[in-house]
Amino acid sequence: MTLNERLRALETLARALWHDALNFPWRNTALTLRERFREDRLGITASSLTFTTTISLVPLFTVALAIFSAFPMFDRLQRTLQRSLVESLVPEDIARQVLTYLNQFAAKAGQMGWAGALVLLFTALALILTIDRKLNDIWRVRQSRPFTQRVLVYWAVLTLGPLLLAGSVAVTSYALSASGGSMNRLPAPLRLLFDSLQIVLVTGGLAALYRYVPNTRVRWGHALLGGLFVAVGLELAKNALGWYLKQVPTFSLVYGTFATVPILLVWIYLAWVIVLLGAVVTAYLPSLLSGVARRGDTPGWGFQLALELLAELQAAQHTEHRGRSLESLANTLRVDPLQLEEPVAALVALDWLGRLDEDGERYVLLVDTTVTLMAPLLERLLLAQQSHTDRFWFGSHWARMTVAEALPAAALSPR
Repeated sequence: MTLNERLRALETLARALWHDALNFPWRNTALTLRERFREDRLGITASSLTFTTTISLVPLFTVALAIFSAFPMFDRLQRTLQRSLVESLVPEDIARQVLTYLNQFAAKAGQMGWAGALVLLFTALALILTIDRKLNDIWRVRQSRPFTQRVLVYWAVLTLGPLLLAGSVAVTSYALSASGGSMNRLPAPLRLLFDSLQIVLVTGGLAALYRYVPNTRVRWGHALLGGLFVAVGLELAKNALGWYLKQVPTFSLVYGTFATVPILLVWIYLAWVIVLLGAVVTAYLPSLLSGVARRGDTPGWGFQLALELLAELQAAQHTEHRGRSLESLANTLRVDPLQLEEPVAALVALDWLGRLDEDGERYVLLVDTTVTLMAPLLERLLLAQQSHTDRFWFGSHWARMTVAEALPAAALSPR
């Protein structure tokens, strides 16, 4: 291939990427991020993860130091690599102070006995358990992985994670040695190359997190886009926070030498918000790309979807398969499959729906809609029957309404 052909191929690729970027549903993505941030309480989750991360920093840093010390090539450049790693993860203004504190705490942690080591281990596991639970909540996963599989995933994170990190920094060790331990002395193209390498590593690490932690199928392409969203978002947030700290030195004026701690807490919180939003992007990317037309922004949305599911599955009883897959139902109802998780879980819990795995996953209706009362579903998804609501229930005749009476007539006749 000649140089001109390569240039034309690159130009074609650039035009295709630009066309995809222009056609990407940016507005729907922003609306989805806003809705999920509010409804999934991602701000509260980020606060919880910030607290757990603060407690887990020392054990995780101690493990990383132990792995660095196990390899002579890393031990020689340990301080330079630590500084480069910390500066790539936190704003430059506090990187040196954070590294000093972490080294002091890790030195103290190394003097602890088995009891203290177990406490640190459980602290690190608490962080991973919180991440696991919230990611499964974002993907609307109803059933967690078996305990043994979860233990294997957590063990891989605690052991293989630092090993992969150690292997990745080996790529930059030669450059650090040649530049006297400072990346700023490298030529601009090489600095750009290593900065890009950091973004690639963060993208790959977050993509693996989104791909393997949720107990559901996640495509690698979607996970990589979510990881790229986080990598770019973290870099922008780090630069924005660094600019703010230089322009408005509020923390330094109020807290003095103690300013590193609140700044670090603010940065960890922002980082977790971006990571959780990246998970939302990854989870909802299939529906965003397919152009979902309906959004769950009305009262009683879950109950409405449950009625529509019952209507579709009632009509499907007259077909050959007598059931429908979740993806097929989502396409018919023009909603994201994740929005159907709650009503499907409620209907399965009531034994109104059954899931069959033969000839592909599909759901079938298990009840006779002409004799099954709507009351259990109404109580679960709409309004519980209590002393304060008895009069409303009695006056509305909900307690005597059957499922068939609540469904549209078209769902009760063969199609």
